Amino acid sequence: MAWYCSGSTNTELIENLFKADLVQNERVKEAMMGVDRAHYAPSRPYSDSPQPIGHGATISAPHMHGHACEYLIDYLKPGARVLDIGSGSGYLTHVFANLVTDSSGNGAQGQVIGIDHIPELTDLARDNMNKSDEGRKLQASSKVEFFTADGRLGWKDGAPYDAIHVGAAAEKLHPTLVDQLRAPGRLFIPVESEHDGSIRESLTRGQYIWVVDKQEDGSVHKQKVFQVSYVPLTNAPAR
Repeated sequence: MAWYCSGSTNTELIENLFKADLVQNERVKEAMMGVDRAHYAPSRPYSDSPQPIGHGATISAPHMHGHACEYLIDYLKPGARVLDIGSGSGYLTHVFANLVTDSSGNGAQGQVIGIDHIPELTDLARDNMNKSDEGRKLQASSKVEFFTADGRLGWKDGAPYDAIHVGAAAEKLHPTLVDQLRAPGRLFIPVESEHDGSIRESLTRGQYIWVVDKQEDGSVHKQKVFQVSYVPLTNAPAR
């Protein structure tokens, strides 16, 4: 279904995702409507498919960005703090900022920190956000900040976070990221599935999205939700 949701404009793309129930929450729909993917995807920006952004990285398909927002939406309220790991070209970081910032300017103003291990992508994300008046204002007010860092270590200086999104597949569920969650808080992360060599396990190998909730009392609940295919969360390329 997702591959049939492409559009000729940003509005048509998001409307198609909404009609297909791939985006269901009105706040998510509005936030995605407010960010033109043409500023963040250099080719076929309104195609519901992954697109290359250079340096061996991709921008995920729009329906995957919608899924991430839907799973995190209860923690993306105005005033929330969000960490976007593997921020790439900066698209989803901007969408998150729309969700945690009161557009009237009179309410709670959240912050989103985007980190990527490739310096050129960190620069690209900043430049892409500067293509719109809203993006420039978000960066000028420090409501959105980008840093070059190892995503496996999170970004301790901005913790704790109400929500953490990881846009690359981790070899394991890194406890450091869970530590940086607020209680309550939620982590959305693709993880390479562990396997023990059994036939049953071999059939379920691959990457899966895990939703990790830190409860108010500090206890942690993990749920594997669906299979995906992401670039790996790993070291920066050798130079």
